[in-house]
Amino acid sequence: MLDSLFGSTFEFRDPALLTLALFAPLVFWLSTRRRGSVTFSSLSLLPADRQSLRLRLRWLPSALMSIAVVALVVAIAGPRSGNSTTQVFAEGIAIMLVVDRSGSMDARDFVADDSSVTRLDAVKQVLRQFVLGQNNQQGRPYDLIGLITFGTYADGVSPPTLDHGNLISALDDVTIATERSEAATALGEGLALAVERLRTSDAKSKVIILLTDGVNNAGVIEPAQAAELAVEHDIRVYTVGAGTNGIAPMPIRRPNGTVRLRPMRVEIDEETLETIAERTGGLYYNARNVEGLEKAYAAIDKLEKVEITEVRYLEYTHHFGWFTLAALLALALSELARGTWFREIP
Repeated sequence: MLDSLFGSTFEFRDPALLTLALFAPLVFWLSTRRRGSVTFSSLSLLPADRQSLRLRLRWLPSALMSIAVVALVVAIAGPRSGNSTTQVFAEGIAIMLVVDRSGSMDARDFVADDSSVTRLDAVKQVLRQFVLGQNNQQGRPYDLIGLITFGTYADGVSPPTLDHGNLISALDDVTIATERSEAATALGEGLALAVERLRTSDAKSKVIILLTDGVNNAGVIEPAQAAELAVEHDIRVYTVGAGTNGIAPMPIRRPNGTVRLRPMRVEIDEETLETIAERTGGLYYNARNVEGLEKAYAAIDKLEKVEITEVRYLEYTHHFGWFTLAALLALALSELARGTWFREIP
C-alpha cells in the first residue's frame, strides 16, 4: 500500500529507530493515569451506570498523544521511496569522412530510385544514412564527425563536430570539380589533411573513411606517406573504392548546352586502397553500386562501436515531512481536547 502511495519502493533510512514506537503504549498509560480524586461519603450519591459520552471517550487525548509519538518515530526513521533510474554514458569516436570530388565522380554508373545518378550523389545519400541513421537505426549521434573533400586540392569542409545537421548541410553543398585545374585526384593530400584534423583529438578512437573512384595523380603527398602519418598517430583508415573499374558512362556537355553520355575508361587504384587499409588496421571495400556503398558503410558502422556504460541507481524522495505534520497535528488535537471538552479539574 505504501509503495502505491509513495513510489515504486518504500523503505526507511534507519529502520532500527522504529523500535522507539514501543514506547507509545507507555505514553498512553502514563497519560491516562488519574491526576486526582474527590472523596464521597457514599457511592449511592453518584448516578448508577450512567456514564456520559465525555467520560466514555476520556481516553481519546491519550490515544492522540500515542499516535503523535508513533508518527514522530516514523519521521525520525526516515521514510523514503526510490524510483529506479538508468543513466547512460556514451563515449563516441572521432571520424573524418574523406570524399573524392574529382571529375570522374560525375560518372553515371550508379542507380538510385530507378534513375541514373552521379557517384557523388550516391555517396551523399549513403553518408547521410551513416551519420543520421535510417529505418530504426540511430546513426552515429555520439561521434565527432568531420568532412574532407579532395580533387586537385584537399579542402577541410567541416571539422569534427557533434552538430551533424550542419555537417550534412555542408555535405549537400559539395559539388563535383568541373574545371580541369581542379578535377584531378589528390588522394594523398586528402588523407594527410584528415590525419592533421584528427591527430590532436582527445577521442579514445580515431577513424578515417576514405572514398575515391580514381588514382592518385595530383598533390605533393603520396598515399603511402599519408598512411604512415595515420599509423604514427594511431588512426585507423577504412578505404572504399566507388564505381566500376573499366568503362563507365560519363556526361559530355556540348557547346549548345546539351548533355549526352559517352562510355569512358575509368580506373580505381584498388591496390593502393588495400595497402592503406591494411597498413593502418582498417579494411578495404569495393562498391560498384548504391547497395555496395550501403553495405560498406554499414560494415564500418558495425566495426566501430561506441562504448556505452549503463549506470543504474535509486533516486529517493523523502516523506518525513508528512509524518512530522501528522505528529504535530495529533499532539495539537490532544492538547486542545484535554484543555476543553476533556478538561479535568483536580
